[in-house]
Amino acid sequence: MTRNQALKLTSLATFTALFLLGLEAWKATAQVPPTAEISPLSEQMNIWQAAFLGMVQGLTEFIPISSTAHLKAIPVFLGWGDPGVTFTAVIQLGSIGAVLWYFWRDLVQITQGAWGAIQRRDYEHQDYQMALGIGLGTLPILFFGGLLKIFVPDYDNSPLRSMAAIAAASILMSLLLGIAERLGKRKRNFTDLNVWDGINMGLAQALALMPGVSRSGSTITAGLFIGLERATAARFSFLLGLPAITLAGIVEFVGVLKDGFATNSLANVFIGLVSAAIFSYLSIVWLIRFLQTRSTWLFIWYRLIFGVVILSAIATGLIENS
Repeated sequence: MTRNQALKLTSLATFTALFLLGLEAWKATAQVPPTAEISPLSEQMNIWQAAFLGMVQGLTEFIPISSTAHLKAIPVFLGWGDPGVTFTAVIQLGSIGAVLWYFWRDLVQITQGAWGAIQRRDYEHQDYQMALGIGLGTLPILFFGGLLKIFVPDYDNSPLRSMAAIAAASILMSLLLGIAERLGKRKRNFTDLNVWDGINMGLAQALALMPGVSRSGSTITAGLFIGLERATAARFSFLLGLPAITLAGIVEFVGVLKDGFATNSLANVFIGLVSAAIFSYLSIVWLIRFLQTRSTWLFIWYRLIFGVVILSAIATGLIENS
């Protein structure tokens, strides 16, 4: 299947999903009272809500606006409640599938090139440098994520995941991305990447442990600060995120398997995964093409407005700071 055929197929699936969600939206609203709160993989969540949340995950995982923030804020605004860390982490595996699909040739080239460089002891080879950068760049988020698990065991209900914290992080990151957009030289492309780019962007990636920061947002911001072109920063951000997002999803999924869940919860996970994969692929295609010719100011203003709207909703009592 060619990339154009794949894009047509995913586009058809997208419009079909949107049509079905539109027809069934009233069911989702009717089945879940406005004040209801959805716990992770709760039986209250129906397949249409799971598909919708998968769409939100897919559209926001790689665009620098924070998927975690939207996966909490949007359901809260709709009166569904917080879907929880577990459901959020598991459906991220759908986004990983999309990255593997889109960047398969790049991943094969980097892997084969790095292995060949090791055999030749050519440690300056770019594929080796990129592979090492991705590996080392993954360590900070794993290290700090482990500390978070140890010292904040009830992270799902932590103040760090409150709506106010998400809003503040969104506003702060919009300002940082704006500064990076202004100051970034944008002279280095994909063939100029090295191990230090992976380390620098990996340190920035660790900030995404705070909901509202955005993993892609923090890494793209770092990429602009170190002189990468916008599209290059985005592409490397996606590749850098593969190990971290995959490990997070697998860990949470294993935990769900150990705890057990109802059959309809398993169906929700599957629907969310498929939906996230489809919309993640579409968002990757769109973002890379967008950043080849345009700036990040669209996302900067969006994040700023997003944070202000949440803070205003909290201040006026429209939503609770939970």
